[in-house]
Amino acid sequence: MAKELWKGNEAIAEAAIRAGCDCFFGYPITPQSEVPEYMSVHLPQHGGVFVQSESEVAAINMVYGAAGSGMRAMTSSSSPGISLKQEGITYLAGAEVPAVIVNCMRGGPGLGTIQPAQGDYYQATRGGGNGDYRTVVLAPSNVQETVDFVQEAFDIADQYRNPVVVLADGLIGQMMEPIEWREVPKRDLPPKDWAACGRKGRDHHNVINSLFIDPEECNQLNNHLTEKYAEMAKNEVRWEEVECEDAELVITAYGTPARIALTALETLRAEGIKAGLFRPITLWPFPEKALHELAAKEHVKAVLDVEMSSTGQMIDDVRLAVEGQKPISYLGQAGGVMPTVEEMIESAKKALKEVK
Repeated sequence: MAKELWKGNEAIAEAAIRAGCDCFFGYPITPQSEVPEYMSVHLPQHGGVFVQSESEVAAINMVYGAAGSGMRAMTSSSSPGISLKQEGITYLAGAEVPAVIVNCMRGGPGLGTIQPAQGDYYQATRGGGNGDYRTVVLAPSNVQETVDFVQEAFDIADQYRNPVVVLADGLIGQMMEPIEWREVPKRDLPPKDWAACGRKGRDHHNVINSLFIDPEECNQLNNHLTEKYAEMAKNEVRWEEVECEDAELVITAYGTPARIALTALETLRAEGIKAGLFRPITLWPFPEKALHELAAKEHVKAVLDVEMSSTGQMIDDVRLAVEGQKPISYLGQAGGVMPTVEEMIESAKKALKEVK
């Protein structure tokens, strides 16, 4: 299969079109502006609808309306813009409306910087809106994965009637890499007989709603959602292990830092230090069982968590998974600064030295 050179953001948009995206609603913000720009030209050529909304709040509510009528709908933004979409995302989850949301993360807090970061982990995995809800969060580490994940995200969303987040740091959106347009396996999806798209011969109207005034009804909804999230956690968890079979030090990282860690592994092993990489691919559901079992192995002496955030966010899930079996240290940079190979090597050696 021939490879093509694509910029990350443009590949995200093309992947969505190839996945059958019917509608895109968005607003420009660096470093993801090429996504709506590409969509504005190419989605209408494939019979889809593109709208540059007046704000991020408007965009996510347009997604709610279109997806609620049965369309495959998507939006994208970057950190502060995703913050503005949180009310709409919790409405989508509460009304069980599928949608795809892409976040090309930039540095914060506040307006921060336009450079890549990973400070939105809490927001994506804990739910930035109100109430008890979950979204599957896919974390690619290169443009090829981003393309594959965006296409699959539409099927995941439709299967569970739930919003799905593709969480990529801004570097992935801005870099150019060779990719293959390969067929992503299609799922056997349920019919959208719940959609608010006219009666179509039914004896009732379909209603899309997340408001349940009666507390018992709201409790029943939440119990139902809890059962659905348990199915998502069971079926969708993903991770990758690199050279962990004999690793005395395990680096945990996702996205761009995970790619940097691969070079650090080569150097460490060349110096006789057995290092491995544990990369969560789904940030929710987090692969806690797999990491727990890895940390329990006798050859593992320490864990080093690496992120592009100041004090660490994924490290909370790492700690919960490891459950105190092995010491955990942290290396992080924020505000658009990426951890270097040299910093990872130094931190890895320090982590091992402290347990010997």
